[in-house]
Amino acid sequence: MMDAQTSDDRTKRLQTALTDRIRKHALEMGFDSVGFSPAVLPPDTHAKLQAFTEAGKHGEMSWLAERMEERAQPQKLWPDVRTVISLGVSYAPGDDPLATLARRECGNISVYARNRDYHDLIKGMLKHLAQFVIAEARRRKIDAGVKVFVDTAPVSEKPLAEQAGLGWQGKHTNLVSRQHGSWMFLGEVFTTLDLIPSAPSGGSCGSCTRCLVACPTDAFPSAWQMDARRCISYLTIEHSGPIPLHLRKAMGNRIYGCDDCLAVCPWNRFAAASRHMKLTARDDLKAPPLADLLSLDDAGFRNLFSGSPIKRIGRNRFVRNTLIAAGNSGNRDLIDPVTKLRSDPDPIVAETAEWATQQLLQK
Repeated sequence: MMDAQTSDDRTKRLQTALTDRIRKHALEMGFDSVGFSPAVLPPDTHAKLQAFTEAGKHGEMSWLAERMEERAQPQKLWPDVRTVISLGVSYAPGDDPLATLARRECGNISVYARNRDYHDLIKGMLKHLAQFVIAEARRRKIDAGVKVFVDTAPVSEKPLAEQAGLGWQGKHTNLVSRQHGSWMFLGEVFTTLDLIPSAPSGGSCGSCTRCLVACPTDAFPSAWQMDARRCISYLTIEHSGPIPLHLRKAMGNRIYGCDDCLAVCPWNRFAAASRHMKLTARDDLKAPPLADLLSLDDAGFRNLFSGSPIKRIGRNRFVRNTLIAAGNSGNRDLIDPVTKLRSDPDPIVAETAEWATQQLLQK
C-alpha cells in the first residue's frame, strides 16, 4: 500500500515532468520566455490598481476601473485556475528604434506596430500551446482545463509574468527581462493543473533612471508610477479627444505610440533582434513621409494598415496625430496638405490642422 510520502513524491515527479514538457514545447514553438506561477497575486495588487484609477491616472481607459476584482486576482476571473503559464515573445528591433525621431519630415511609429498585430500572432501560438497542455495531461490520465489571454481580458499580465520569473517590472512600469530587455509581448495560459512554480529571474533596475529621464512628456511622477494622461502612447492611441496643447510640442513626430522609455533601458544590450518575421518592421512603416499620411482618406488608411494594430484607432485619430507631427516638423512644404485638413469633416482633425498651420507659418 502506497504511503502518503510516496504518493506526494510521485505527484511531485509528475508535476515536474509535465512542467518541463510544457516549457520545452513552448520554446520550440517560438516563445522566447516561459514561466509558471500559482494563480494568486499579492493582496496589495487591488489597492495599487484602485489608487491608480481613483487618481484619474488611467485617463479615458475606463476598462481599467472596471472588473478590478478580476484584474487583481486571477481566481476571481476563473475560479478553477491553479497555475498561470506566462509566455513572452521578443519584438526587439534590429536597429535603433529612435533613429526616425531626427527625421522630422517622417512619422515615428512604435516598434511594436510596424508590422502585423501581435495579438493575432500570439493568440494563435497560445491556442496551440493550450491544446498541447490538454493532450499532455490526458496522456498522464489527468483532466486539464485551459483558457488563453493576450491583452484580451482583465489580467494583470506584468505582475503575473514577474511571479513566473520572466523578469521584473521596471521603473517605467513595463516588464524588463535579463535576456530581452524591455522588448517583450506577454500572453498567458490559465490552467487547472498544479505545475511547478518558476524561480525568480533575478536582475533589477538598481539606481538607473534613464527611462524616467527620457520621457518627453514627464509621464512618470516617480519611479514605478505612470500617469497615462501625459504618456504619448496613451495620447496617440487611447485618447479620443484633442491632444492637450501643452503636450503637443513634446510629441515631436511620434504618430503612434512612443518607445523612448523602453529604448534607453540598458538591459536591451542583451536583446537579439526578434526572430518572428511578422514582428519585423515593414519598410514602408519605418519612416513614412508625413505628406503621404496627411492625404489618407478612410479607405486609404484601412488599406495601408490592414492587419496592423494601427487600424484600431481609425483614420481620424491617426491623422490628428500626423498633423501634430507636421506642426512640429518646421517643414513648410507641408503647409498645403495641412491647410486642406482645416475643413475636414471631423472637428478634432480640423482643429489640429488649424494648430499645425499656425506652427508652420511661424517658422
